Amino acid sequence: MHYKQRIEETSHKNKTDIVLALDFPYQKPSDRKTLLAKAQETLEAVSKYVCAVKINHHLVLPLGTFDGVQTIINQAHDNGLQTIIDCKVNDIGNTNEIIANYYFKAGFDALIANPFVGWEEGLKPIFQVAQKQKRGVILLTYMSHKAASEGYGQTIIDEKTKQPIPQYILFAKKALAWNADGAVVGATVPEKIREIKKELSETVPIYSPGVGAQGGTAKEARNAGARYLIVGRDITQSKDPAEAAKKIANAAKQ
Repeated sequence: MHYKQRIEETSHKNKTDIVLALDFPYQKPSDRKTLLAKAQETLEAVSKYVCAVKINHHLVLPLGTFDGVQTIINQAHDNGLQTIIDCKVNDIGNTNEIIANYYFKAGFDALIANPFVGWEEGLKPIFQVAQKQKRGVILLTYMSHKAASEGYGQTIIDEKTKQPIPQYILFAKKALAWNADGAVVGATVPEKIREIKKELSETVPIYSPGVGAQGGTAKEARNAGARYLIVGRDITQSKDPAEAAKKIANAAKQ
């Protein structure tokens, strides 16, 4: 079963569309054991309220891909969850291919990539590796922070039509053309979710980060067309992560 089907199945089984962003504040390298324990404790507490776990540099840098992070990946899989590495791959093809192979070897089910680098000698090798290993590739389409408009929101000229087009709409078209397994669109810009949803329809699911701490809401993102909601600090920094995850999951259902 391919990644796209696996996360859909997990979402239906757990009755939730929440992806846990397992992010924590900076800690001294000497506190690695404490950080790992906190990550594992949080994951275990919220596992029945989420369908996947997203990990990025917050844990990869201090814990190591094949050390602490792989332990977390295994724990997520033991709980029936999918795992996503938020590496925002953005390099030449050969480098991208090596990055993908390492992360998939560690056990990640999908990775997030930046479409700015293009297809030939860019992201094509990642999609080829992912297809062979039944892993997923999720494309950044519009990020959740305020300055996203400076890159993803700029107006460009489409090489094919020679007409002006928003960068994020072109990225949505690429997600379709490349058969991506998802598109990241910030929950902080529901109007962009609606526009991109029109391009993607039901073919490419939208993943929306920025719910909670960045100002996005589960209700607005879901109503606009997001399929999965990525939530981090509102869960990981809560005094009761399980209760926080439960409330957000229920809000999304409503």
